[in-house]
Amino acid sequence: MSTYFDELAVRLRERGVPEETVTATVADLTAYLAESGGDPEEEFGPAADFAQQLGAAPASESAAESSTWRWTADIFVDERHLNEFGDQGWEVDRVDATGRFVSHRDEDNPQRWEYRREVIARKGRKALVEELAPDGWEPCGTWFFYEYFKRPKAASLGPEAQLGAPPRAPGKGVFLSRRFFLLVGFAAVCLVASLMLMINVSGGGAGFVVGLLAGAAGGALVALGSLWFQARRRDRSG
Repeated sequence: MSTYFDELAVRLRERGVPEETVTATVADLTAYLAESGGDPEEEFGPAADFAQQLGAAPASESAAESSTWRWTADIFVDERHLNEFGDQGWEVDRVDATGRFVSHRDEDNPQRWEYRREVIARKGRKALVEELAPDGWEPCGTWFFYEYFKRPKAASLGPEAQLGAPPRAPGKGVFLSRRFFLLVGFAAVCLVASLMLMINVSGGGAGFVVGLLAGAAGGALVALGSLWFQARRRDRSG
């Protein structure tokens, strides 16, 4: 893994990428693989090709540079935003360690992309990738038990998939839905109720600490369980 990222860093520097960007990119990719346990060449392809895909061009070719944008959305609206921004020419390269979609857009020849999200636990990541590959879907990121896939719309739209003058990147990078905030509020209510119950039962002191931990864990489990249920229901209906 170290050899792969050493070569990737060299290739990026050769293409005029600033040192701080090289360092941040390598750190993100290293953290991602540490979580997924994958092989870098299997995940990203040859280092030289991957450096090119990251949108880094030599300084003498600055006109062909790609725009890079990192953003995130909650599980209720991520697919909708992925396809919305895909229609604006944004291609997702990966999901970084903080859950952001790392995407780029070719400013000279932008094209439309489409996306889908699948639950890995159903068949396993390898089987899922193999099943969707014949239809042109390729993996573009993993987040916990979700796998994200992309494919260019050129296969179905032909020349119409090309964009003439795509809109500028949105001015923000976080997209949260009303349902997400309702879920967070519900989890907070559960947390407070759990704390009050534990304090009344234990009479304070050490029991307060126990109640605090139990309430926090309960609220987190409620939130995660609700997210899982909603995502499974959406995936089955879709």
